Amino acid sequence: MTRILAIEAATEACSAALLIDDTVQERFEVAPRRHMALMLPFVESLLADADTSLAQLDAVAFSCGPGSFTGVRIGASMTQGIAFGADLPVIPVSTLATLAQGAVREHGATAVLAALDARMQEVYWGAFRCDANGLVEAVSKEQVCAPDTVECPQQDDWTGVGSGWDAYTEILTARCPVAAASVYTNQHPHAADVARLAAHAFAQGNALAPEQAIPVYLRNNVAHKPKPKVKT
Repeated sequence: MTRILAIEAATEACSAALLIDDTVQERFEVAPRRHMALMLPFVESLLADADTSLAQLDAVAFSCGPGSFTGVRIGASMTQGIAFGADLPVIPVSTLATLAQGAVREHGATAVLAALDARMQEVYWGAFRCDANGLVEAVSKEQVCAPDTVECPQQDDWTGVGSGWDAYTEILTARCPVAAASVYTNQHPHAADVARLAAHAFAQGNALAPEQAIPVYLRNNVAHKPKPKVKT
């Protein structure tokens, strides 16, 4: 029996999920700036409802980014804290892959172009295709880039998902063969999809030590901006 706790906090939405074999239960809320207040009650509620303790879990998974710098850090730090305390391995899952998996689950998509608004006139971008097991796999390397430079693999049945499509609709649709009816701008990543992708990674032996619950920013130069010099 596989038991995985999953945390997702990389956007304005906040969620936690508990996967036990093929069953997933989730707590989800769109609640900007309330991730810290909501996440632990979500986790406690899921464990209580399943009559399960942290010690009975196999791993803790988290949405590792890209996304909101604050949100990604919250998810990583909570994952580390839980994993260290319960002596559990961790499984990082791409936020863009999580978003794409949600499009498969909710809309039956088979090929997904996931885009999150990265601010600064850029998007976090990833292309994914669904495998025989209904799980998404990356087609190319995830990137942060200007919307008019995104790379769209050749295929006619793409589905667009994420806030980047809302912010840059005209630019992205001009570069990518996606019908308007196949674009879902209001979809958020869900911990339930983190859990599903993590379960596959766990089965492949891809769990990591707790200290490797590290955020993936893509735009590292912004995450580590030098401090301005103080004039004397």
